[in-house]
Amino acid sequence: MINKDKYYIDPDISKAHTLPASFYRDPIVFEKIKSKIFLKSWQWVGDTEMVPEKNCVYPLIVLEDYLSEPVVVTRTKDNKIHCLTNVCTHRGNIVVHEPAKQKKLVCMYHGRKFNMDGKYQFMPEFNEAKDFPGACDNLHKFPITKWGKLIFIGLNPSFDFQNVIDKMSERIGFMPIERFKFDKTLSKEYEIKAHWALYCDNYLEGFHIPFVHKDLNEILDYQNYTTEVYEFCNLQIGYSEDDSEVFDLPTDHIDFGKNIAAYYYWVFPNMMFNFYPWGLSINLVRPVNDSLTRVSFRSYVFDKSKLNRGAGNQLDKVELEDEFVVENVHMGLRSSFYKAGRFSPTKEQGVHHFHNLISNFMNS
Repeated sequence: MINKDKYYIDPDISKAHTLPASFYRDPIVFEKIKSKIFLKSWQWVGDTEMVPEKNCVYPLIVLEDYLSEPVVVTRTKDNKIHCLTNVCTHRGNIVVHEPAKQKKLVCMYHGRKFNMDGKYQFMPEFNEAKDFPGACDNLHKFPITKWGKLIFIGLNPSFDFQNVIDKMSERIGFMPIERFKFDKTLSKEYEIKAHWALYCDNYLEGFHIPFVHKDLNEILDYQNYTTEVYEFCNLQIGYSEDDSEVFDLPTDHIDFGKNIAAYYYWVFPNMMFNFYPWGLSINLVRPVNDSLTRVSFRSYVFDKSKLNRGAGNQLDKVELEDEFVVENVHMGLRSSFYKAGRFSPTKEQGVHHFHNLISNFMNS
């Protein structure tokens, strides 16, 4: 519940109430979420193919239309990958406009130069400037973590992303992530007329599957569907009714002998990593405003022969079914008579975890 701009989620799920409706509909709260949550987060920005060779650069916008943070990924001559602010430290001009191969970063506005690791190198007409250059004249360098070929950057992160990777690797470390290949044909963009957190709420429970996803429910064993909660991520395990279209797990795997159709990992606040026998579908939830969200699906294929089968089949159909529900919830939360709900202690541990994290970050 809310009290004087503070949120409280009882740690005992059997007693807890959900976040109040005001959290989802207050535009002032939506703006606060930028600094309280997203600027303290890690974000997936792509993979190493963006900068396939030494001296390559790749500019992009992190959470465009929300944070709209300009960054540039570079690969230096020593083959190291960096992520830097793409904003010149002189007057704030964007430095890199297109993917390219180059040896220096040069601002076209007044000619300020930086090394590929962001360190200031040269600026014309600054010989008489005192106490120049200083540390503030270098391009800001973001923390970067790689997982196989996947690249994650920390904006001003409040936790170590390697701990998240290590937790996911406990279950899917047997899969050769570094050999997964991006498949553009399986990658899509969606727009949902709803608050971004409602999309995450829906993702974080399998409670709705029998009611919303009839086809998926025929594949998954609803009674055995489980959720495991960790510090900044959680896992939903989708079991199959039989041993077809499941992971071929190694004998020393914690789930060996079980019919696992999918591992659904969520990472706070807005990333999903859905592992299927065929590979990985990454879902990135991008807030736009308090009533509009963009969701990017990016697929990395390991075994093409297993595509279009099992729990990893018909992802577009499942997504559209989810969108219908989420948009209806968004409208329902505008009601003057809905304040907050309760959690199912057996089926909504993931949503409870998410709401706890939100309350902790918003109250910090």
